[in-house]
Amino acid sequence: MQQASSSSITSGGWRVDRFVVGVAIVGLLLLGGLIWLETAPFLLVLFAIGALLGVALYHGAFGFTAGWRNLVVKHRGGGMRAQLLLFGLTAVLMVPILGSDQGDLIGAVAPVGTSLVVGSFMFGLGMQLGGGCGSGTLFTVGAGNLRMAVTLLFFIVGAVLGSLHLPWWLDQPGFDPVSLIDGLGIAGAIGIQLVALAGLWVWVDRRERRTHGHIERSELRLTGGEHGVLRTLVSGRWPFAWAILALALGNVMTLVVGGSPWGITFAFNLWGAKALQAVGVDMSQFEFWTWDYPAMALKDSVLVNITSVMNFGLLLGAMLAAGLANRFNEASRKRPEGRPFLAAVIGGLLLGYGARLGFGCNIGALFSGIGSASLHAWIWFVSAFLGSLIGIRLRPWFRLPN
Repeated sequence: MQQASSSSITSGGWRVDRFVVGVAIVGLLLLGGLIWLETAPFLLVLFAIGALLGVALYHGAFGFTAGWRNLVVKHRGGGMRAQLLLFGLTAVLMVPILGSDQGDLIGAVAPVGTSLVVGSFMFGLGMQLGGGCGSGTLFTVGAGNLRMAVTLLFFIVGAVLGSLHLPWWLDQPGFDPVSLIDGLGIAGAIGIQLVALAGLWVWVDRRERRTHGHIERSELRLTGGEHGVLRTLVSGRWPFAWAILALALGNVMTLVVGGSPWGITFAFNLWGAKALQAVGVDMSQFEFWTWDYPAMALKDSVLVNITSVMNFGLLLGAMLAAGLANRFNEASRKRPEGRPFLAAVIGGLLLGYGARLGFGCNIGALFSGIGSASLHAWIWFVSAFLGSLIGIRLRPWFRLPN
């Protein structure tokens, strides 16, 4: 192995950014050590799961935003089909666990009403302007994307604003959470969701075939391609099938170890609220932060908050993956300026505010919601997709490519 530059090493054409890899490893070890010393061991397991999910998101390029946009603009459905496969597999794995549990595990089940519809619509709009969803924002920031760092900052701001207004939104028309498991049983909840996913699959296929005359099936590829399994696993673009398996199993492991499915955006609420508290703002004057769970999280260290710990792991896991692939900061080497910067600001605010009103992002509300057989996840899906359609139409004005 010979030195290729001051920051990278290469062997047989495989270059590694050793500085980024080193920073990521040191970060994982230091933060992992703090979690081990200060909290319960299960949080260290969740930190590791978060890191592995970050690797899978990065190498699988598994952002929901681009998949939706490719379907609308290019009429290519590979990304959307991969998401549908992910939702179906997760439901098959997770619903039996939740349905047979005696109360220790809590699914991602949320109310249905004005807050959900408005919030998810705003989120869908924001993800196209901001450039990513909750998980997409995190893993691209971990991989060094400067524009997405702006999105993340304003995502946090929007999430805190949403938390201040959420009690008012919950007073608007709506009804209590609906669990398909309670109404249909385990088999019924799985079955009706698989039927719905299959229907969407057929629609996506027809749309792609009508435009292109054929359907790409790259999401079903299982092999590592021309570079082999090992090299693809460490430094290449994963087949969608690999990412689907990793993300589904990661969510199930999160449920079993942490007691609830994978979520992303509550941590953004918490980080913003803690920052305000640190500069003297009394968050207890706001109703949301007097509720049991938010109040407890605000009082405790972020290292005992499951969502925060997993997000830290995800960021560092994505950084490690980008360094091993020598693609850190590849997507955005310049600071965003002008309209793209404005899009990141507006998109981040919409993402954060919408996530709080809509009870989560593509991970916590949609992915984990369908895995939990919650009705709200399907309404979130429809409303967010409609918001995304408008966001896609607005992207050219902000000088963002479609």
